[in-house]
Amino acid sequence: MRRMIGWALLLTGVGGTAWAADCAEDRVTLRGSFGEASFTVVVADDAAERAQGLMHVEEMDPFSGMLFVYEEPQPVAFWMENTLIPLDMIFADATGTITRIHADAVPLDRTPIPGGDAVQFVLEINGGMAARLGLAVGDTLQHPAIGPGAADPCG
Repeated sequence: MRRMIGWALLLTGVGGTAWAADCAEDRVTLRGSFGEASFTVVVADDAAERAQGLMHVEEMDPFSGMLFVYEEPQPVAFWMENTLIPLDMIFADATGTITRIHADAVPLDRTPIPGGDAVQFVLEINGGMAARLGLAVGDTLQHPAIGPGAADPCG
């Protein structure tokens, strides 16, 4: 699972200049009133990859993560069994709009973390990162898997 490579941060309106993020399979860009941030991601888009998630990962680069992609919006819940690092879980609907943020999920905890009833994308990043960036419900995700009708489309 250590396929995660490098990191990049792009912030607009926080001392930086506007920059159009590349729309690439290994990158998720988040946009909101805080500006813009880009994460290098591993995509988990089948049942086996989603089940494995970030289990057994001992550390992650600051702007790396995993994007869980579901075929259609659905109820989802996550837990932290065999996950060794604290994570922020960012739940988004079919348009890529963030509907819920669960901050600092506790490593190794088996308590279910519900994401909502119509989740199609979940971005897991290092615990505390969502708060540091100022992410909020209503902000958007940009990634090629987020198709037509996306709140923040690629291209």
